[in-house]
Amino acid sequence: MEIAAVLVGLLFLLFVTLGVVAAVKAVRAVGRGVERAGLEVRRSIDGTALKAKSAQPGPVGQVARARLELRSSIDSTRRELAAAAVHDPSLSEAMGLLDRLHDHARVVDRELGALMDREPDKARIAARLPEVQERVAGIKQSADSLRHAAQDRAQRYDAEELAALREQIEIESGALRHWTPPQPELPDSPKNHPRKAP
Repeated sequence: MEIAAVLVGLLFLLFVTLGVVAAVKAVRAVGRGVERAGLEVRRSIDGTALKAKSAQPGPVGQVARARLELRSSIDSTRRELAAAAVHDPSLSEAMGLLDRLHDHARVVDRELGALMDREPDKARIAARLPEVQERVAGIKQSADSLRHAAQDRAQRYDAEELAALREQIEIESGALRHWTPPQPELPDSPKNHPRKAP
């Protein structure tokens, strides 16, 4: 009786422990989901504000347009590389390079954000703008180069796959067209005459 009570107690503790672990994992997963959703909402609000500011004339509008171009270039390159990497794992090095480039883009984006939001002196913004725009152009050119290379690689891979498939189909089609009809059996063939036992 005591052994049964101990076993029931151990099972109860095991189920409670599993329940606590599952609850902790669920809470963490929900927390990550809420964090991602909050990040997306902030990014969406920030993007909408940037689009509104980019319509302004003058240095503030130029800064907003530069930030939008920078983000658009990095984001579109990331989407292209991620989509291509599903079929081509060799693009992982390109993804690593894009991550490093994205770090530099974040630094420039923060500088542009500080100029746009915290610098009241329009002349200072205008004076700093050419140097920052040059860095934006360099980052954008590098991101675009990675994206275009991934697109070219995917296109070439697809063309090579299609050429190989067409060649296989031609071989199979030729094999299907050239067949030898079965030969009628002759009356004197050994199949028609069973062997006589000696």
